[in-house]
Amino acid sequence: MSGRPRSIDRDKVLDAAEAIVTEMGASGLSFDAVAKAAGITKSGVQYCFGTKDNLIRAMIARWADAFESKVTQEAGPEPSPTSRIRAHLSVTRHEDEAEHSRSAVMMTALLEAPERVAETRDWYNSLLAGLDLAKPADRKIALAFLAGEGAFLLRSLGLIGLNEAEWDALFADMLKQTHTDEK
Repeated sequence: MSGRPRSIDRDKVLDAAEAIVTEMGASGLSFDAVAKAAGITKSGVQYCFGTKDNLIRAMIARWADAFESKVTQEAGPEPSPTSRIRAHLSVTRHEDEAEHSRSAVMMTALLEAPERVAETRDWYNSLLAGLDLAKPADRKIALAFLAGEGAFLLRSLGLIGLNEAEWDALFADMLKQTHTDEK
């Protein structure tokens, strides 16, 4: 038997961290708690991520990458700004409750560090930058996107109670607003 340490499954550790944050909130996230939930040592978690901030960044990056992959798949290659926003709304519309909960947790974690807020602000600004808000059609698209993000956040944080039919109808209306002449 070799003295080589076994490799640590980062996804398993991230799954454990997400479960902790979902169940107990960001305040319950610690290397000890993650190690226990993942069935590894605290030093193993530290080896993988170095700091709690890096662990949170990895959780956010994994969620964002999965979401962006779905958006990119739906938007197609080299999408117009309108197509990209339409795909974003469509993916948000079809995410399940677990994804919404995970997303809310990640958004809450974002607020704990100014640099993460700045990165998110830059992402939102870049998404809207492709639109010309002096044009009524582009304003409709921007409003649909912002309405979708607002509905998502309110639902994810448990501040509104929409059933699936209501949710679907709202997003169908938002998506209708994005069907204008493509650029």
